This record gives sequence, C-alpha cells and structure tokens, in this order.
Amino acid sequence: MIKRAGIVRSALLFGVASMGLGVPAYLPAQSAEKVQHPAADPALPSLRGTSLGSATAAPARQPGEGAGPFRRLVIRGVTLIDGSGAPPRGPVDIVIEGNRIADIKAAGTPGLSPKPDRAPRDFDQEIDATGMYALPGFVDMHVHGSTNDKAPNLSYSYKLWLAHGVTTVRGVDLAPFELSLSERARSARNEIVAPRIFAYQRPGEGAGWTSGRVNTPEKARAWGQWAAKQGIDGIKLTDSEDQTPEVMSAILDEAKKQKLGTVAHLSQIGVGRFNAEQAGDAGLGTVTHFYGHFESLLKNGPVQNWRYDYNYANEQDRFGDVANLDVESFGPESPEWWAYLKHQKENNVTFDPTMTIYVAGRDLMHSRNADWHDKYTMPQLWGFFQSSRENHGSYFYDWTLATEIKWRNFYKKFMALINDYKNIGGRVTTGSDSGFIFEPYGFGYIQELELLQEAGFNPSQVVRAATLNGALTLYEPKGEPVPPIGTVRVGKLADLVLVKENPLQNFKTLYGTGALRLNEKTQKLERVGGVSYTIKDGVVYDAKKLLADVAEMVKAEKRRLGMPEEGLPHP
Repeated sequence: MIKRAGIVRSALLFGVASMGLGVPAYLPAQSAEKVQHPAADPALPSLRGTSLGSATAAPARQPGEGAGPFRRLVIRGVTLIDGSGAPPRGPVDIVIEGNRIADIKAAGTPGLSPKPDRAPRDFDQEIDATGMYALPGFVDMHVHGSTNDKAPNLSYSYKLWLAHGVTTVRGVDLAPFELSLSERARSARNEIVAPRIFAYQRPGEGAGWTSGRVNTPEKARAWGQWAAKQGIDGIKLTDSEDQTPEVMSAILDEAKKQKLGTVAHLSQIGVGRFNAEQAGDAGLGTVTHFYGHFESLLKNGPVQNWRYDYNYANEQDRFGDVANLDVESFGPESPEWWAYLKHQKENNVTFDPTMTIYVAGRDLMHSRNADWHDKYTMPQLWGFFQSSRENHGSYFYDWTLATEIKWRNFYKKFMALINDYKNIGGRVTTGSDSGFIFEPYGFGYIQELELLQEAGFNPSQVVRAATLNGALTLYEPKGEPVPPIGTVRVGKLADLVLVKENPLQNFKTLYGTGALRLNEKTQKLERVGGVSYTIKDGVVYDAKKLLADVAEMVKAEKRRLGMPEEGLPHP
C-alpha cells in the first residue's frame, strides 16, 4: 500500500506523477530515433527477420509511467537483503530523498508489531512494505536491446528488464553507436522508462569514425581515443579476423588509458591465437560466455579438434560442437585447472558466464515451452527464435538427444569452473544476452540466477553476483572503486527491488509469471511472486503494470499481423 502524507492511496497511484506532488514535469516527448537497415518482412507465415542491428528509440515516458523522484519517499517495514553478502535484516524503514538513499532505520523487532508513527512523518510518499523484501536493483552485464526485427522499439526490452528488477544494463552493444549514447542520456534524465544504461561498443563503430576497419594496432588506439571522446563506457571485443592478438592488445591497453571497461566474446574464429588466459594477460576486464576458458585448458595444444566436416558458418556445427570441449579440456582434478583460475584472478578478470542464453542446448523442449512465451514474447521475436539458416542463434536444425547429453555434461564442467572461480575469490557477474535462443528479455536474467545457484552459489552469493559484483565491474574502470549502485547503503543511488516472496528461498518467484504453489486451503495451484516495485534512480515503477504494458504490446502486434491474441504458432 502506498500513502501520501498519511492519506492512503491505491498501490497504483503512479498516474499522479506530474500533478503537483513535487515531481518534476515530464520533458516534451521526443520523436523516435531510427537507424535504418534493410529488414525482412515480419509478416506471417515466416515471422522471420535477419538481425542487422537496426533499432528504434523508446518513446518518451508518459504520465502514469512511474512516479518520482520524490522530495522524500519512505519504504516502511521491509526486510533488507543489501547485496553485500550480509544476512537479511529487518524490519527497516528506507528513506529516499530525490534519487539517493538518505537513511535506513530499524523499524521494530521481528515477531512483534511494528512501532506506530515512526519518523520521519514529513514525507511526500510512503510505501507500506510490511512482510516484503528489498534488494538492490539487479545489474544485467550482457544485453542487446530489442531490434526492429524482434519488437517495434527498445521499450519492449526496457520494460521487461525493469519488470524483473533489472535497473542497470551493460549494452554490448545495446544498439547502434549513436542510438546507444542517446538512449543512455535519455535514461539518465528519466525521460524514458528504461534501466540505467552503460554503452559498450565494438571497434570501428560510430558514424563519425572515418578511418575504416580497425585492423592495426595504430587504428585500434585511434578508435579507442575517438570513441572515448564520444562518451562510450567501454569496448566489446569479439576476437574476429580484424582483431589479431596485436590489435586486441592495443585496444585493451588504450582502453585502460581512456578509463574504459572491456569485455570479450572470444569467438572460435580467433580463440586459437588469443584465448581467455592470453586476453587476461593483455588486460581484458571481462570474459563473457564460456568461450576462451576451455581453449585455455585444452589437453592437446591450443586448437580444438574440429571435425573434418565442421563449418563455423553452419550454426548447428558452431554451437553443437562447443560441448566437445568437455572431453578435450582439463578438469577440476588437474593442476592446470587451478593454475588457470588462479592466474585469471591475479589478472583481476571478471567471469560473466551467461549460462542462460545457451541453456536450450541441454533441454530444447523446456526452453521452447516456457510459461512466458504466449503472453510476453513478441511474435516477431518468436519467429526469430525458430530454426533458421539466417537468424543468429536459431540453430536447432536437427537437435538430437545425443547433442543435449553432450551439453548437459559440458554444463557440469562449465558450472564447476564458475563455482571454483568464485570459491578462490574471483569475481562472477550475471548477464543474460537475452533476445536469442528462446530467451526473452528479463525472464532470461532470472533464469541466470537459478543457474548460478545450480552451479553451487548459495543464494546470498547469487544476489551479490547480480548486484555488487556487476556494479564494481562497471565503475572500477572509471576510477570509482566504490560504485554508487550495487548495495543498499546510505548515500547510494535509489535503485531497489521490492518483492513479496523471499527470493533467497526460491528465485523462481522473481519471474514475471511467478512460481506455482499449492494453496492448502483451496487445494488449487496458484501463481505467487513476481516483482512488486522496481525503483530506479528514485523513480518508482509498478512491475505488474510494466508487465501489463508488455502484454498489451504483444497483443497489439499479434492483431497487426492478423494473428490470434492468445498463443503463438508452433511448427
């Protein structure tokens, strides 16, 4: 329940955001910014498009979309999970002034009635969070925004992230260069409904860069200097044909000089000459996905044993054969395994595993039939997911049980690597890479929390990976070792997640679709959970309303395409 100055109002009062409650008036609506590329016709029956990087800016935030920031907002009687690894504590009152946490005050004793009329009484807005849990806003360290072949505009991905408690995202890249920077600025001003955005871009991107392909160390340094002046936050590397070890090393060195973060998807194209260990030695900040780790641990030299008929351009080969690394690489019983992990820790390399984005490889049927697709997956996105020779990540041309078994075994080893790295003090973060391989935005992020727990993280360690670890990884390259987000502390930015169910007991309750639970009184299954409120930069969003907005967006697209509003076509 939410109150203003002691007057009880409904929990959905957010339509009053610019009606005299001390909330700044919304800035005028901005026209949608578009980066045009050829796009496939999304019409039925194929519902397919090729991901070419085109994207449309989110529409301006409208009255009724979030409330605040307030002069003073008080969250009453909540149990706090602060993200640092400390145990839950409460009840507490969290006082927010503007976009900062001003105070955290004890609100009583567990098991006893809360103290009435607790200070402060001078507030603009109050949330009765008795029996609820507060966490820091989640950080998704690997995102791409919803492109035009997947959704009408970027607000589709933004609202799904916020509805799942994600208040900060690292775009790698979020959208084309100029659009990423524009959306980051609009989000920082709260002109759009969107998480806080960090813009990581790929070498050579940017309309103002006129020197062509970044394929020499000299060009690598020049682009890094130029891109830093444009205001990017970091660099995404892919170990491509242009990115030789010499070029990669130059980029990484220049990035540190420019105070830019770095993350690398060490693709099979280049990993034989520049694996994760070599990248760590060169100064890489984050290894994302599993690429590069196991190539650093190969038993028989630096190159995987490719099948004679392997073709990297055939994505079922590309992704199906990844699991062969399980038997080709050293494991936890070997000194090579521990030497690798200790070396990466010495180099302060962060692991961002993104296990969620490849989880369909070990159980395709489960991913295809997840609870959320019918209501929240855009029809264009659903079409993009289907087996296709042209869509990246849609590679299940003939996915067999034998392949799934290889992936299940590979995941055991991958999870062991991540857990062992955590156990020796290495930093692990949470990223989703949603928008591919049957993973819609937001839902995929919560699944990553589940997978970290499956890997061996205890629930508090999972929350720390999802909050503080991501914040540290984003801000340290900027020269800010104490990030303004990632934990719930006095003085930090007001990025919080409020939930009714205890996430430490069951992360499944964080899904927008909730979790199933038997009602012992009625003996019927009920859905419980979901995020109640997401607070980003002091702006309070009703997560259920965000999900309702997305559901209506999906229905509108189905109507436009002449599809039934309920369900999705299955081959």
